Amino acid sequence: MNSESELLNLALNGDRRSLAKILTRIESGFEPTVSVQNPWTLGVTGPPGAGKSTLIGALISKWLKRGEKIAVLAVDPSSPKSGGALLADRIRMQGTESSDSIYIRSIASRNHPGGLSLFIGHMINVLSASGWSRIIIETVGSGQSQTRIVAFADRILLVEGPDRGDIIQAEKAGILELADIVTVNKSDLPNSKLAYNSLNSSLSLNQNNSISTHLVSALNGDGIDDLFSSIEKCPKSTQREIIRQKERLLSLWDSRLLNYHGLNQLLEQLSTGSITLDEAVDMIQ
Repeated sequence: MNSESELLNLALNGDRRSLAKILTRIESGFEPTVSVQNPWTLGVTGPPGAGKSTLIGALISKWLKRGEKIAVLAVDPSSPKSGGALLADRIRMQGTESSDSIYIRSIASRNHPGGLSLFIGHMINVLSASGWSRIIIETVGSGQSQTRIVAFADRILLVEGPDRGDIIQAEKAGILELADIVTVNKSDLPNSKLAYNSLNSSLSLNQNNSISTHLVSALNGDGIDDLFSSIEKCPKSTQREIIRQKERLLSLWDSRLLNYHGLNQLLEQLSTGSITLDEAVDMIQ
């Protein structure tokens, strides 16, 4: 079996098999040291059924024409039995032909709070150092917990469907405040224009709003060119650095808690009242 250093070196030199293996080692706790500067990252989040995967497939086709190398880290729900990615075997990005310039990997959320674990940051660094110029992180779905995407992505795309009613109300204050771009997908379906107009009307009430909005159809391509242009022009946000570090700190703590060897024993002691929450926290530290 190759050592981590050998696999990492092979991955950095373009060997896809070694790349897959080193990413698996990273999921198991390996923390590689790679030299990388400013990897280009896009976080794609939104409710289940909004068409995130199909939309990513449409964007991939655009990037391929520009000569980019695209890597997608698709976070899937975890199997309650194996802990692996529940949907790992599905064809995730329809319309993306087999190409050496595309790399798609399903990652189990492992029931991690926010659906994203700290090891994704290490994966991004390895992918960037290996020559992948566009790195996409697709999350399980939107909601308050999904603000953690900001810990790993420099630009955030929120994908909504036409059946969400008042999108502002549906999202409350969570991910919507952190999104750089919001797109209402499935413009070929009824109510899409109404949802899009409602979104713009609500966002216009905030004079400091800088969110770019789009109405698209990933299936027939309507609006994809404009959305693609907005994504490419979207700069890396420097205003979210404090939020980024907060989410990374929370992610580190969550990982430490979930990987604590005596977690089950602690939970039993908490359930019987033999220790307090404060005592449990002190024991983990």
